[in-house]
Amino acid sequence: MKKEALSIIDDLIIRYPVLSNCRTSFVDAAEAVCTAYHNSGKLLVCGNGGSASDAEHIVGELMKGFILKRPIDDSLYEKMKAVCPKEADYLQENLQGALPAISLMNAVALNSAFANDQAPDLSMAQQVLGLGNEGDVLLGISTSGNSANVIYAVQMARVKGIKTIGLLGGRECRLKDLCDISICVPEQQTYKIQELHLPVYHMLCMAVEREFFDK
Repeated sequence: MKKEALSIIDDLIIRYPVLSNCRTSFVDAAEAVCTAYHNSGKLLVCGNGGSASDAEHIVGELMKGFILKRPIDDSLYEKMKAVCPKEADYLQENLQGALPAISLMNAVALNSAFANDQAPDLSMAQQVLGLGNEGDVLLGISTSGNSANVIYAVQMARVKGIKTIGLLGGRECRLKDLCDISICVPEQQTYKIQELHLPVYHMLCMAVEREFFDK
């Protein structure tokens, strides 16, 4: 990973010294996501309640410009001109480079159908089964670290050879040992854990963006 991307992690710790003990897991997580993207993989994200909102938030920061502008590269622009010459300039001026990410929380029809027909706590695992490939990364967010549906999703990810990251709190929990990389922010209460999760995943999004779009 580029030094410029790593600097984002150090800046976070300067602003949030309480997270200094998490630096190794920050670096490991950022490198895992960068490796997936370098190898044409994608990021899957899941969580419940506020963590489901965080999953959506993360996808929004990755699939469009976050801090950087992410201009369309010349080779893609040439293809646009070949396919749709009248609209190519408009597309090139307004579209942005994307880092492929999918929230497992926004498939309302699939999740409700699977919950009704099969098992509610396996709807995330079903999406991992259908969407995930070896070389992808699954980020599971859980303030308790014991959310059954997130645990099942992580287990299915490991079955499929998908790298797993847990964004967790400071409690002892199942996901801490189940995930390949566990980011355990040092708080116990749910709202305090969530308050630290946001700057952590902003950091991950910025670091990955810096890796691929900093010219």
